[in-house]
Amino acid sequence: MVRYEEPKYSLIASFDNFEIRRYEQSILAITERSSSNYQGSSGAFRIIANYIFGGNISGQRIAMTAPVHIWNESSEIPKLAFTIPSQYSLSDLPEPNDSRVKISQKEEAEVAVLKFSGLAGNTKTLRLISKFKKTLKEEGIEITGDPKLAIYDNPWSTLPFARRNEIQIPVRL
Repeated sequence: MVRYEEPKYSLIASFDNFEIRRYEQSILAITERSSSNYQGSSGAFRIIANYIFGGNISGQRIAMTAPVHIWNESSEIPKLAFTIPSQYSLSDLPEPNDSRVKISQKEEAEVAVLKFSGLAGNTKTLRLISKFKKTLKEEGIEITGDPKLAIYDNPWSTLPFARRNEIQIPVRL
C-alpha cells in the first residue's frame, strides 16, 4: 500500500462523532469542476494529475498527496484540489502548462472534520454535509467557510468499506 503525504494538522478538540483540527499553511493546485455534483470529478482530477505528472513548463513530476478535495464554493464554480507536497514553496513550483490549473497558498485554518467510509456519492455527501452543519450549530461552533469532501483513497482500487473520506468544514471556536 502506497502512503501519500497528507496535510499537517494538530488536533484541537474531539467530540463524539467529529473533531476540530488546525491545519498548517499549505499550497494547493486547484481547477474547476464541470458540475456541482460530488461524483463525476474525473475530468477535473485528470487536469490536476496532468500538472503533477509533468504537465508543467519544466516537465517536473510532483509527488501525489492525499486527500483530493472537492467542494462547491458559494456562488462560484465547483472546485477540485490536490495539496502540493510540503517540501515545495510557491517559488519552487513550475508553472502549469494548462491555464485551468491555479496554484494557491492556503493559510492555516481550523476545520471541523467528520470521518466516514464507503462510497462518497453526491446524495450521501450532501446528506452528511447537512447533518454535520446542524451538529456544529447545535454545539455552538461557528461555520466560517464552505464544506469540502476529502477523498483519501483511490476509488478504482480501494474496496468501499475500506475507503477513508471526510467532510471538512472551516470553523471558528
